[in-house]
Amino acid sequence: MKLAQVRTSATGLLSAAIVHPNGYRLIIGHTVDSLIRQAEEQERSLADLAEELALVDPVAMELAIPVTPSEVWACGCSYAPSAEFRDGELGEGEGPYAYVSDPAHRPELFFKGTSRVCVGPNETIGIRPDSTFTAPEPELGLVLNSKAEIVAYTLGNDVSAWDIERENALYLPQSKVYDKCCALGPFLVTPDEIDDPYQLEMSCTIRRRGELTFEGKASISQLRRKFEELVEYVRRGNSFPAATVLLTGTGIIVTQEAALAPGDVVTIDVPEIGSLVNSAISV
Repeated sequence: MKLAQVRTSATGLLSAAIVHPNGYRLIIGHTVDSLIRQAEEQERSLADLAEELALVDPVAMELAIPVTPSEVWACGCSYAPSAEFRDGELGEGEGPYAYVSDPAHRPELFFKGTSRVCVGPNETIGIRPDSTFTAPEPELGLVLNSKAEIVAYTLGNDVSAWDIERENALYLPQSKVYDKCCALGPFLVTPDEIDDPYQLEMSCTIRRRGELTFEGKASISQLRRKFEELVEYVRRGNSFPAATVLLTGTGIIVTQEAALAPGDVVTIDVPEIGSLVNSAISV
């Protein structure tokens, strides 16, 4: 099932909805966050509960961020190209990034932020004013309940100021966490809808004034760890609320030649989930 959050025209409030070919079947009185919590409390699948509560007739609505995350966590160097690129910048063959990329070692995990720094489809993503190399990082997102169960998949853009992290790895939080640094969407897709999430194919493009400046592709099969392992590490000594999102890392590397400039349009696509489109602005 594909779920969305839409903004009602009368009040501007968010409402959960089932995606329909002719619009959205509203789930009155619920956001996606509250729907996730209720499904967990009732020990039901998110898809079953949504189908029970949704109105029959679809309506046209403004699409919003598909979940208002309590927390967003992210994984680094979970794909070999990401680790190789970063260690290559340091001039190291087996550097610190390759170390955390190796499944024999603890993965890199970091706190990306809360809903305060998140935007949805067709909203703007941020370029730090003190960065000359801000880039998108296209990622598959796992939507979790408070038991750390994967209740849905979505797309994420872990927008990052790579030049700041490049200067010193201890600057990672400044590279990763700032206004509009995380985009999510366009929809949530429940696990029953995807036979094998590791077979999903992801693409990313950047366009400037309509001209293509970057294009890249990756398969989720290239992920070096299983989702369950990444979730387990996030959960160690750490309780978190329902509607937490874990971004699983990127296998698509944007080079400095394609660094984001104001007005650039980033499109991240997985056919089974949809296309997450955002334009960039300075923040």
